[in-house]
Amino acid sequence: MSEQQHIILPEGSIERQTQTLNLGPTHPATHGVFQNILEIDGERIVSSESTVGYIHRAFEKIAERRPYYQITPLTDRLNYCSSPINNMGWHMTVEKLLGIQTPKRVDYLRVIIMELARITDHLICNGVVGVDSGAFSGFLYLMKYRELAYEIYEEICGSRLTTNIGRVGGFERNFTPAAFEKIERFLKEYPVALKEFETLMNRNRIFMERTQGVGPISAERAMNYGFTGPNLRAAGVDYDVRVSQPYSSYEDFDFSIPVGTTGDCYDRFLVRNGEMWESLSIIRQAMDKLKDLPSDVYHADVPAYYLPEKSAVYTKMEALIYHFKIIMGEADILPGELYNPVEGGNGELGFYLISDGGRSPYRLHFRRPCFIYYQAYAELIKGAMLSDAVICMSSLNLIAGELDA
Repeated sequence: MSEQQHIILPEGSIERQTQTLNLGPTHPATHGVFQNILEIDGERIVSSESTVGYIHRAFEKIAERRPYYQITPLTDRLNYCSSPINNMGWHMTVEKLLGIQTPKRVDYLRVIIMELARITDHLICNGVVGVDSGAFSGFLYLMKYRELAYEIYEEICGSRLTTNIGRVGGFERNFTPAAFEKIERFLKEYPVALKEFETLMNRNRIFMERTQGVGPISAERAMNYGFTGPNLRAAGVDYDVRVSQPYSSYEDFDFSIPVGTTGDCYDRFLVRNGEMWESLSIIRQAMDKLKDLPSDVYHADVPAYYLPEKSAVYTKMEALIYHFKIIMGEADILPGELYNPVEGGNGELGFYLISDGGRSPYRLHFRRPCFIYYQAYAELIKGAMLSDAVICMSSLNLIAGELDA
């Protein structure tokens, strides 16, 4: 839907007209439920207004009515392209509140899954950026391996997209030999596809002309908005939560932080490609470290908060009591207030938790990086072409699930 507007010009000037155009919320190019009201002069964007709030899920208020262990599925629906990071970020938040120390093997298993999730998040983003610039083949090269990563999730927890993976204290079951075989296959095959993708895209003249200088943002402006993650690093700021505030034993790993300079679509693309290579290296390091640890450890020894196995519930009174107390929300939750961040697929994913000692959080706020990026979108596309607005949205990797909380 569009409408014409007249621009009043000085006497003797030629009258020009602008149009108001709705980009979304149902347009396929927006890759989600986004509405942007654009004022365009021909194909040039004069101004725009972004609308937030089409999903109306009220995650935070729902979470404040649920026991702690039932909040994990809500985090799946934030950035559903890398939901395991959301799950484990929440588990580590509760563990921080309760003072639970997880074994090294649990930390390393979590790192493997979180880095797999980071790769699947980035390959979707960069593959779609290629599609929006007219190169569909690269998207197909990568999506095959997202499927393999989802098979790994399925082997570990039985789910694929919205994983609900893990528990407070660790994992609900140990990794099977089949899971490790699939991880090894991924480490062997994906680098070949990623290299082929980079060969196709990185120095492609058409792709470079479509992305270089499009949607740039300076480091200062990005920090003023509250940018984090790949979009901030593309602007030249090497901030990464895994390094600045290590969690899940990330301090045990050796990896670099890819950083750009211009903050445009091309730099964001290159930074995410670089991060996928680093994630592959981290997963390989974690797999090597697991060889020196007991293979039967997959959760912390915290029976008051970790659901016992069903076989124990049916045969042991103590396990039955713990199971009842956890399910009924009678486990003692310490009062406290904390903020716990993790490096999500899109940037700093934070959980601000206030506990009054009840069975549910008194207050729980999700810091969703996409909600912050979207506020800068109108500024990034001002003066750009209409086609640039689509590719800019893709390179920011805006996920609609992170807008409403």
